[in-house]
Amino acid sequence: MYKNLREFLNALDKAGEIRYIRKEVSPHLEISKYTDRESKSRDGGKALFFEKVSGSSFPVATNIFGSPKRICMAMGVRHLDDLADRIRAYIEFNPPKNLKEALNIIPLAVGVTQFFPRTFRGKKPPCQEVVLTGDQVDLTRLPVLHCWPHDGGPFVTLPLVFTRSPETGKRNVGMYRLQIFDRNTTGMHWHIHKDGSHYYNEYRRAGKRMPVAVAIGADPATTFAATAPMPRGVDEMLLAGFIRKKPVTMAKCVSVDLEVPAEAEFVLEGYVDPDELRTEGPFGDHTGYYSLADHYPVFHVTALTHRRNPVYNATLVGRPPMEDCYLAKATERLFLPMLQAVIPEIQDYWLPWEGVFHNIVVVSIDKEYPGHAQKIMSGLWGQGQMSFCKAITVVDKDIPPQDSEQVLRELLMKLDIHSDITLSKGVLDVLDHSSPFPNFGNKIGLDLTTRFSGEPPRRKPAAFREAPSPDGLSALMQTSIPGAVSCRHLFPELSAREGARNRILTMTVEKEAGRGGRDFAAMLFRLPALEMFNIILLFDKGIDLNDASLMLWKLFNNVDPGRDLMTEGDQAVIDACKKGPMDGHDREWPDDLTFDV
Repeated sequence: MYKNLREFLNALDKAGEIRYIRKEVSPHLEISKYTDRESKSRDGGKALFFEKVSGSSFPVATNIFGSPKRICMAMGVRHLDDLADRIRAYIEFNPPKNLKEALNIIPLAVGVTQFFPRTFRGKKPPCQEVVLTGDQVDLTRLPVLHCWPHDGGPFVTLPLVFTRSPETGKRNVGMYRLQIFDRNTTGMHWHIHKDGSHYYNEYRRAGKRMPVAVAIGADPATTFAATAPMPRGVDEMLLAGFIRKKPVTMAKCVSVDLEVPAEAEFVLEGYVDPDELRTEGPFGDHTGYYSLADHYPVFHVTALTHRRNPVYNATLVGRPPMEDCYLAKATERLFLPMLQAVIPEIQDYWLPWEGVFHNIVVVSIDKEYPGHAQKIMSGLWGQGQMSFCKAITVVDKDIPPQDSEQVLRELLMKLDIHSDITLSKGVLDVLDHSSPFPNFGNKIGLDLTTRFSGEPPRRKPAAFREAPSPDGLSALMQTSIPGAVSCRHLFPELSAREGARNRILTMTVEKEAGRGGRDFAAMLFRLPALEMFNIILLFDKGIDLNDASLMLWKLFNNVDPGRDLMTEGDQAVIDACKKGPMDGHDREWPDDLTFDV
């Protein structure tokens, strides 16, 4: 494994996994454009190393995790499931005796003595080879990226933010973006559900300043650990040590009572005042949309330390696939055995990239009794960060969740919109923009498992009727649906199979005042010529109906199931368009990320 970032970069270089950019580039959008193109090339392209960055003397590395090969190299494995197998071996050797123990599998599995962080014992840790304090601090010297055109400013995008609870003394390491405000202050983007925010509230109640330290450019296991959904009170440095098979060496900060990885490239030290807020954002986020400006705490930097020749490590997030997708895939595989320890019926699960990690999960189960699929939905909605998941699809154990074609086939052949849909309400991710309410909204579960005795039977499929030709569909839309732009029958070869229950029609439409999603649904329900299509998906004008990934991204991100799923008889219309007053949506709707201003 790797002691620090530069060891990992050297390994990537030897493996031919780095592309060097030797001409001078700007941190304002230009590095982002390079990174976006590379991230979306085949298999994630290469890591990028920008040798000359205007306005700064430090080079920049991006996309270092952004491919199947590089994320495995970062974790020190041949396959990401190898990490899960190490966890699983521990669980099988030390099975939990009760629910409390099952929920603490992570600290049990990784919190063994040999993985505890160690304290640096030398004269000067590498991260403090250069120490700047007071008026010497100037964050504008760092090549911090202005990622997207409408961002509120430059943002530190791969920060490891170290805090400690004033009540328990437990450490938290999270990845919370930092907007650079000026020479020595940044925003501190703590979402309300995160542990950093929880500790911040403890300091607010106590009326005390909160010490904070931020490391930038650590070894890959340590950087990954900061992104992992660890239980509150469990030190993420234990997970990093477990992945590395070697403890992380920590160094005491020079101006605050915290420790940071001794091998980090840069460290920002300082404090957050409990009652000081400032407007932060907007920011082009991993959802593929701008997260909106809001008030967040302010981080005052009292010291800036770094190695003699540091490398600034950054990431660009946006519409998938991007580098963070591969970090999320590592989390998905690593946490499977922990999830199975709590819900043993789960065989496997999959978080599609288009769902941006929190909007959709497909889970396969060993079904044993009536209502088992619904029990799994409830269990997942009550389990840690799975509680943010907006949509859960449950399939039988013989269906690999990652096999999208098989899952689609199950949906087309099995889904009964009358009996297989479960609607619920609950907490949502802060970045979910589709709900009428921030942080709270509707959820949906789809049961695609085989029926058991005692469960309501699925309705018989409607008698097969030939669908209109593409030209006939287009003509019908133009003459019968005001505002309709284009349409496409999805998967006609599958829906024509004997026993197929569902046919899907996609449409692009143009909304206007007085003509929202429900108005289009009412028109479609009254059109007998479309009765053979029992699922109709609405998208905004300009969406390419031949781009399956684009449509899934819009579907998973733009739909509030309680408002945007409309049914009548045997038909369902799902509105995946942008929402506005015509839909009863009064919250601001974010823009898609694009470099076209």
